[in-house]
Amino acid sequence: MADAPLDKLSRLRAIFRQMPSVLVAYSGGVDSALLMTVAHEELGDKALACIGRSPSYPAREMQEAIDLARERGARCRIIDTREYLSPHYAANDANRCYFCKSELFDQLRRIAQEEGWAAIVDGNNASDLSDDRPGATAARERGVRSPLIEAGITKTDVRLLAHHLGLKVWDKPAMACLSSRVPHGTAITPQMLAQIEQAEEALASLGFRQYRVRHHGEVARLELPAADLATALERRQAILDALRGAGFRHVALDLAGFRDQPDLAEAGHLVNLTVAGQP
Repeated sequence: MADAPLDKLSRLRAIFRQMPSVLVAYSGGVDSALLMTVAHEELGDKALACIGRSPSYPAREMQEAIDLARERGARCRIIDTREYLSPHYAANDANRCYFCKSELFDQLRRIAQEEGWAAIVDGNNASDLSDDRPGATAARERGVRSPLIEAGITKTDVRLLAHHLGLKVWDKPAMACLSSRVPHGTAITPQMLAQIEQAEEALASLGFRQYRVRHHGEVARLELPAADLATALERRQAILDALRGAGFRHVALDLAGFRDQPDLAEAGHLVNLTVAGQP
């Protein structure tokens, strides 16, 4: 019989109690929020949540992460990462995440060495083990631990435990970095990421909660949950105005809907939202 989520939570607490101090790679997503919360509850000021600030991380997401840490009373520090300066990262091959996480964890290792932090942890969970994750390789190479995996906590467990601990992000949609909106092989620039961020911020202001704006040059491919597709068509003019304001010439609605890890090279099943009579 599989262990119950609360048994896994007890195991997670025991893992942190064995650490003299810890740096938590923290983004504000539900995985890292759970990790930050339990680390703080067990270690107090001997746990520090570290947020990597870069063009691929939306400013709104960062502020929400900071606010959540403050609500929980956890220490939080912003670290500027510069993965976008790496030609390997900018090339946007399938292993892009390796170079992003390498930059983050190298910075965290430097802080740990200079300030005497005993461990560095990330928010990978047991459900991630079945995925090909170059970022996890970067973590292993640098001695970063994944306590959620060590405790056997799955993606479902994470949400259940976050709800149990009163974390308001327990049902927060998955939030991949902005670079994931660009098809592999298309070079990434900070300007491109800023365009995507502006477009997605506009969708949030229109009341959408779960979305992706995929960047295909002049075309923005919009992914929404199936339940939101009818609303998107009803509000197509507002969406057009918002995404054109972000610099896209054309806006297309992907009928396949929102997908956590879609094939970015696939651009089929599209509905053009351009209003008749307009270019």
